Amino acid sequence: MEGMAYGAGKAGGAFDPVTFIRQPHTILRMVSWLFSIVIFGCIANEGYLNRPSEVEEYCIFNRNQNACNYGVAMGTLAFLCCMAFLALDVYFPQISSVKDRKKAVLADIGVSAFWSFMWFVGFCFLANQWQVAKTEDNPLSKGGDAARAAITFSFFSIFTWAGQAFLAFQRYKLGADSVLFSQDYTDPSQDAAGAPYSAYSNGGSYQEPNTDAVFDSSVGYQRQDY
Repeated sequence: MEGMAYGAGKAGGAFDPVTFIRQPHTILRMVSWLFSIVIFGCIANEGYLNRPSEVEEYCIFNRNQNACNYGVAMGTLAFLCCMAFLALDVYFPQISSVKDRKKAVLADIGVSAFWSFMWFVGFCFLANQWQVAKTEDNPLSKGGDAARAAITFSFFSIFTWAGQAFLAFQRYKLGADSVLFSQDYTDPSQDAAGAPYSAYSNGGSYQEPNTDAVFDSSVGYQRQDY
């Protein structure tokens, strides 16, 4: 697409909220942001319980505190990461440097791929701990729906973040238009100022005209040859 650099036009254009929200990577970020809230909320609110004879609460995932801590931490960090990249997406069209845009897109690829992997690990971890959880640890089956919701949305988050990485890679392959975003651009005024004067183009020396007078006796006037 002519006039585009890594998926956005030249800097200085007006921000259009409707167009921004309709962009595929924006939609995936908002969905990932929502999933992180659901995962965090499910574990933080209903992920801890205790037996009738106990006072201290334990994690619903096989009484493994690391499982709940992992889910809460990942949900919180993913929420903050989504907010940061949404802010970057808003500011991205205003970035005039092609090199800075390239760095932002590469960071998007790396971070999105990292979160996709981390949610894969989280899904496997939570699913395994839920599978081996003992019935006597939760005789009233409290929090079961919340635990399953956390596992389910962890699974979905793998693909939303992988989709963000894929779209960022597509933007990276798109690159920059060579006409409007040339990294070797030179100011025409500076180029003209550096050009040598034509009077000095011949070896750098000024050539004076021949002023030797020659008298023509046949016509009675003085002729000059230049």
